[in-house]
Amino acid sequence: MADVMLEVCVDSVQSLEAALAGGADRIELCSALALGGLTPSLGLMQAAGAAAVPVYALIRPRGGDFVYDTADLVVMRTDIDAARDSGMAGVVIGASLPDGALDRDMLEALVLHSDGMGRTLHRAFDLTGDGMAAALEVAIDLEFERVLTSGGAETALAGVARLAELFGWAAGRIGVMPGAGITPAVAQMLAARLPLCEIHGSCSEISAAGDGAHLGFQPQRLTSAAKVRAMKAAVGGG
Repeated sequence: MADVMLEVCVDSVQSLEAALAGGADRIELCSALALGGLTPSLGLMQAAGAAAVPVYALIRPRGGDFVYDTADLVVMRTDIDAARDSGMAGVVIGASLPDGALDRDMLEALVLHSDGMGRTLHRAFDLTGDGMAAALEVAIDLEFERVLTSGGAETALAGVARLAELFGWAAGRIGVMPGAGITPAVAQMLAARLPLCEIHGSCSEISAAGDGAHLGFQPQRLTSAAKVRAMKAAVGGG
């Protein structure tokens, strides 16, 4: 098996350090992964700016859907500026229309504002349903480096048939990075069926520290360096 680049998503300094210690090849930097990930704080971006591997900041200003208005765009542009100033190698962006199709106008504005940075199209792509082939062409036309996708399914393994189609449609013009429910075993199964070049996971576990559940606070998930190493070994990078 050829080596596969491992991107690890993290939402804290502790998880960042663990991902790097485990050998992550690239970092997706977020906050609030329990909500699917939001834009990381300026402090977290600055802490990640000196990492020895590329760090891409998620630009997602709020939870919920990816249907953004002009006010959201102002926030996202400011966050992209902060990511650039903090030394991030790229950004992870996406935007939808109410019917789930990609919002090309919003994406064009974000792409223009992030000129000179790497760009990943996030899982707003997975909401495009039967329009996924057309959405892939939009991503290619806007010069995204890759799409992060589960093939439109709850997990990448469940979406493996569509992922195979996406690799065929992409034909090397854009990267297809499977994500959602990725474990070492799943990564090996995907690698057996797909021409993987990169894969995305959190490699995390629930922290035993603290107990605020009775007050409504959710337990923290932290990236495990051991799980990162296991994932690297599973995809041929260990």
